[in-house]
Amino acid sequence: MPKPPLPDAAVELLKKPNPAVMAVVRADGTPITAPTWYLWEDGKVVLNFDASRKRLEHIRANPKVSISVLDEASWYTHVTVHGSIELQDDPDLVDIDRISTQYTGNPYPVRDQPRVTGYVTVDAYVGWGKLGT
Repeated sequence: MPKPPLPDAAVELLKKPNPAVMAVVRADGTPITAPTWYLWEDGKVVLNFDASRKRLEHIRANPKVSISVLDEASWYTHVTVHGSIELQDDPDLVDIDRISTQYTGNPYPVRDQPRVTGYVTVDAYVGWGKLGT
């Protein structure tokens, strides 16, 4: 698997509000996936979670994650990044608002639940379709 830096075509794909799926590993080794919104920022994937999500428990136990981003125009073109995630609280909902605005044009509507931001440092990646790596 190639290591960063990512090629320009992959970065351009990651800058867009494309569909994405995140994978984490449960304590018993079972992988789980969930659709997610993200941002690409300064060479990292930025995610945000409701603080009550079980997924955060899995991440805290094993911070290795994968995120697959599909080109909205043709899902045969996609990039998967593998890396480690660092978590921090998002008490003012700044990060979820930035991510929500990228996808919907509006701040995140739920204002009464704590949020946690994750920053994924990319260790390796693989691209398919027009990104074939």
